[in-house]
Amino acid sequence: MPPTGLAAHRFRADIQGIRALAVLSVLLFHAGLPWLPGGYVGVDVFFVISGFLITGLLIKEISRTGGVCLTDFYVRRVRRILPAALVVIALTLAAGWALLPLSRWESLGWTGLWAALSVSNWSLAADSTDYFNADAAPSPLQHYWSLGVEEQYYLVWPLLLVVFVAFALRRRAAAPTGTDGRPRR
Repeated sequence: MPPTGLAAHRFRADIQGIRALAVLSVLLFHAGLPWLPGGYVGVDVFFVISGFLITGLLIKEISRTGGVCLTDFYVRRVRRILPAALVVIALTLAAGWALLPLSRWESLGWTGLWAALSVSNWSLAADSTDYFNADAAPSPLQHYWSLGVEEQYYLVWPLLLVVFVAFALRRRAAAPTGTDGRPRR
């Protein structure tokens, strides 16, 4: 029986090294180091790596099975990401309610909900356009915007890939073939 899950994927030191550099650049940027003004680009690098890895997994599944089981794909994503994310959200909410003034509790609760639903990026975008909210203190959960972007990618990209594969297979099936069984050009 072939290995499944993480055991089916070989360790890629090159990708892990790039991930480490991306995370380090973001950490150094947030530390306020003046010689690293663009360290936030590490988030973009992380997005590209995630997209590359997920696309590779999906293409392998398509090659192996002829399609993508979206249910299995989404269950794997939820099992991998949601437990840790929810623990961090819960601990942040508890710490916020213990340490922040009462006037911030409602806002913190809402940002916790948006973070749990992976739509913090949309919530932050909506809040930033509110003129009267321009001076609001940042949320301790505001960094969940990047997880929201990644999860939304995971939601949409497999669907687009399945539609593309279905279209390509339908087109291939409809193409006239030669005597050797290959599509004619």
